[in-house]
Amino acid sequence: MNEPTPDSNHSGVSVKVCGLRKSFNGQEVLKGVDLEIPSGEIFLIMGPSGSGKSVLLRHIIGLEEPTEGEILINGKSIQSPEVMEEYRLAMVFQSGALLNSLTVAENVGLYLSEHRLKPPREIARIVAEKLELVGLKGQEERLPNELSGGMKKRVAIARALVIEPQLILYDEPTSELDPLSAVVIAEEIVHLKKRIHVTSIVVSHDRELAFGVAHRIAFIHEGQILAVGTPDQVRQNPNPVIQHFLNANFKFD
Repeated sequence: MNEPTPDSNHSGVSVKVCGLRKSFNGQEVLKGVDLEIPSGEIFLIMGPSGSGKSVLLRHIIGLEEPTEGEILINGKSIQSPEVMEEYRLAMVFQSGALLNSLTVAENVGLYLSEHRLKPPREIARIVAEKLELVGLKGQEERLPNELSGGMKKRVAIARALVIEPQLILYDEPTSELDPLSAVVIAEEIVHLKKRIHVTSIVVSHDRELAFGVAHRIAFIHEGQILAVGTPDQVRQNPNPVIQHFLNANFKFD
């Protein structure tokens, strides 16, 4: 499922994480993280539960303020007001975060309708376009509780797409999905990269997803980056923590 490293002809943004530290109640969760993600790349942040993956993701999109360090989008601090005005960033949350009282179409078009950015007919057209993009054409009138887990994730992706993002962040996009649904979501991440040239940052502990979609992988453990490289480079990294994570399997006597 991997594709070649993207060229310079794309509309995604670059991301740079510089000396990022974050503490909660005196407990340091991120311990000096440095990363560089070029525009148009599918970059996956991998590691065990509690390693700081989701906290790092929330900093990249500006939902958390660092204790130390900074995040740069195309060279500009995420904390600068002009960044949110100049660049379009979207996040697909682990839960999907759909509103159960709204239809699929209403969930996808919520941002546009709440902010009155488009007339209703135009919103309906955009919603239909984005649902078709994620393989959910004709599902506009269904409610979230009528959908499978994989379909809910794709609705959440469609909702992120309505702002024509230059950066999409995915928090555990295959969690709680059956293997077939997980493959569909993985394929969607790759297909969206090809169609709209977006920069994608994915947080996951799913090994198959990591090695299937990522151009590069960062392995994080206890708030520190242990390795950054291509899937093959990370797979062959001799660090015992990485090897233990990658080769963990159930064993029965």
